[in-house]
Amino acid sequence: MKFLFSSFWHLVALGFGSGLSKKAPGTLGSLIAFPLFFLISPLNNEMQLGFVITLFFLGIHASDITSSHLKLKDPSCIVIDEIVAMMAILIFIEPNATSFVMAFILFRFFDIKKPFPISWVEKKFTGGLGIMLDDIAAAIPCVLIMQLTYLLTHVF
Repeated sequence: MKFLFSSFWHLVALGFGSGLSKKAPGTLGSLIAFPLFFLISPLNNEMQLGFVITLFFLGIHASDITSSHLKLKDPSCIVIDEIVAMMAILIFIEPNATSFVMAFILFRFFDIKKPFPISWVEKKFTGGLGIMLDDIAAAIPCVLIMQLTYLLTHVF
């Protein structure tokens, strides 16, 4: 706990403490994205995206500092990557409970299994950028599947 509060950047990287969970810190980090997203949901999509992009760049710096301090490539306690990716997903899907649950499950699947090209991104990029970028890569197929599902269920 002392480590969490030893630096603002550790606080950000560790998802305000959610990354310290003994069980499934990435899953908890992904869940933390929901209340954060609801706080920015009154904003228009462009402002929401601007907020998430800003958080992405802050996450790169925070992840870089924290992973260097811990001397680990991608420690599981760093969950700002899951938070940012899940928030990005929420911007691009329909705002309803079914979509939220489906998107959460899909994102966790892609983030944990890391099929190609997500695995390539994880290997190609290092440091804070690598930590953040592989989760954004996992968010992309999630959004595509969600958009395709919406299109197929609302057009036919």
